[in-house]
Amino acid sequence: MPVLPGAEPYRHQGGEIGVLLCHGFTGSPQSLRPWAEHLAERGLTVSLPLLPGHGTRWEDMQLTGWQDWYGEVDRELRALLRSCAQVFVAGLSMGGALALRLAAKHGDAVSGVIVVNPANKVHGLSAYALPVARHLVRTTKGIASDIAKPGSVELGYDRVPLHAAHSLRNFFRVVDGELPQVTQPLLLLHSPQDHVVPPADSARILSRVSSTDVREILLEQSYHVATLDHDADRIFEESHAFIGRLAPSVGKEGTAAGG
Repeated sequence: MPVLPGAEPYRHQGGEIGVLLCHGFTGSPQSLRPWAEHLAERGLTVSLPLLPGHGTRWEDMQLTGWQDWYGEVDRELRALLRSCAQVFVAGLSMGGALALRLAAKHGDAVSGVIVVNPANKVHGLSAYALPVARHLVRTTKGIASDIAKPGSVELGYDRVPLHAAHSLRNFFRVVDGELPQVTQPLLLLHSPQDHVVPPADSARILSRVSSTDVREILLEQSYHVATLDHDADRIFEESHAFIGRLAPSVGKEGTAAGG
């Protein structure tokens, strides 16, 4: 299946500091593209892959599971580690969970973690029904485009494939068990008004990680897809500052790139 226009993966070869960005469940790189370009313009090497089963049609996603999604970002991280002196991982929603697992698994190879409205659990009664419901019903209504900003739209599926949702639920359990292995500096940004992922998920993550360098920022003006919302610029600037604090050469590269 051809990739939807705008959903293509994005890569930029910059300096020796790399950033891996992970998009969310049923979403696409489009939701993080402005973030990726912001970092690339400041001299960083950026990778924003398209997760398997995403960016085409929901039927393709029905055939994939969390091992496929995690496998893709794990390969991208390993590629960045071969070409960069330091690498940071970042993500939105499920992409935040992917980033946290990369940090837990790769240890000191990952210099820091940035997550926006990270997801930790499939909530509600529907979660308990998933193991059976997925054999009876193929999809449920979509979760894309929870954005406060008028005119801003997320490119994502209008249906959620239940086989994939069941796999997502299992993935969250795996990641939750691995959160104590996350020791890297952590920047967590979340929206109090999020209609997809409740604030409880961010609170759970903050309580479970072993990181001692932790900063939490509230995105008061945005809904779930904050990277396309009113607080987008703040996310971009705070994440660049976070990387710059932990990788001092970033400022020099940004100056070189700008001049």
